[in-house]
Amino acid sequence: MENLTLLSSSIGGVLIGLGAVTLLVLNGRIAGISGITGSLFAPRSGDVAWRMAFVAGIIGAGVVAYVVAPEFFAVGVERSGVAIAVSGLLVGFGTRLGSGCTSGHGVCGLARMSRRSLVSVITFIGTGAATVLVTRVFFGAAL
Repeated sequence: MENLTLLSSSIGGVLIGLGAVTLLVLNGRIAGISGITGSLFAPRSGDVAWRMAFVAGIIGAGVVAYVVAPEFFAVGVERSGVAIAVSGLLVGFGTRLGSGCTSGHGVCGLARMSRRSLVSVITFIGTGAATVLVTRVFFGAAL
């Protein structure tokens, strides 16, 4: 485990939790990124401003983090452009298929004791583990 990042991971987890709680308390909404972003493409009247602010906050926080601590972004990606594009499409398909993403189900759904979210999170983890296994065994992790 050469890339152990306990401090930055813990801080990130706390910030995600605070963001999710803040959105729920102040706006009565669940902080599921795929649902928030997806609804921007099919907007409903009076439901766009907070979604745009949320997405802008996520992007803005990433920019600020990069300016303040660029070393956190110094991780190389050793995959082809095709593998990255296919992975992104599969993630998008999976969030639609699972009626949400890891933030919606894993952070917010589990906190609300949602059975559907529990099943989703178990599926996410199991599928991720199987994907790593298949990728390493059959492709030598060289995709």
